[in-house]
Amino acid sequence: MKTGLKPVLWSAAAFLLLIMIAVPVLNVPAFLLMMVPYVVLYATLPRGAFALHLIPVWAAATFIIGPSALLIGIFVLLPSIVMGHLYCKGAPASKVIRMVTLTLLAELMLELLMFEVILDYSLLDEIGDMIRTSINDVMNQGLLAEGWDPDYTEQLITMVIQMIPLTFIVLSFMMAVIAQYIARRALKGGELQIAAFPRAKDWRLPRVLVFYYLIAYMVKMFLSPTDESFIAVAVFNLVPLLSYVFAFQAIGFFFYIAHQRKWPRIVPILIAIPVLIFPPLSLIGVLDTVFPIRKPFTKP
Repeated sequence: MKTGLKPVLWSAAAFLLLIMIAVPVLNVPAFLLMMVPYVVLYATLPRGAFALHLIPVWAAATFIIGPSALLIGIFVLLPSIVMGHLYCKGAPASKVIRMVTLTLLAELMLELLMFEVILDYSLLDEIGDMIRTSINDVMNQGLLAEGWDPDYTEQLITMVIQMIPLTFIVLSFMMAVIAQYIARRALKGGELQIAAFPRAKDWRLPRVLVFYYLIAYMVKMFLSPTDESFIAVAVFNLVPLLSYVFAFQAIGFFFYIAHQRKWPRIVPILIAIPVLIFPPLSLIGVLDTVFPIRKPFTKP
């Protein structure tokens, strides 16, 4: 077994992150960071040593906070192995992000199915019951707008459930990006040569995405918000997803301008905040994808 201080410290980090899952407020950032120590350990240790580092971590965390620690540890194991394996193969950053995101997304969908089939527990029904209970409590306190009726509540539940695929996609992508960003820096200077993700100023989307976005947006205009068909659910998730994609393209546009005009780095970062918050600003990303709007800002 390969020993040394660094593997022990990363094992301790994996243990602390598992323990933090049981702490309110800290559990969300802990979950988003959970993959990092696994990726570093897998990329730097022999396979047997990797297992020997994780087993006591899982055992101790399970003893302290219960089986949830083991379930979460197993959940992040597979995507971490995928990322670490791609690092060892020298895969480009775009492939790493794509493969890890798909792995996480598949796990989330599989768990949803397993809860439904094996445990006879419907997460979707539970979400609906939680929304109904919350709205009834607000209504009893007289804080709800006049005219609100049960039909509005059911429409809201349908819309929330329809957005679950988008939520899973965004969560998977965030975990993949965070793990890539931190793990790459943690492994920098070692034996592995890990490709960096393209700088924000160099982000460019294929123009065909604009075509898909326009089609999805037009189809959405003719769909009912309560439509539960497969096409409706797909479109209701595809439109905001592509909107987020073009929002990131817009951020890349502002980073390009900042680079050309030599603005302080904080300027495009501050601009990125309203771009992500207000979906209409993603139109800048659409224009940047279709038209050469960067040209006037390019130094000769």
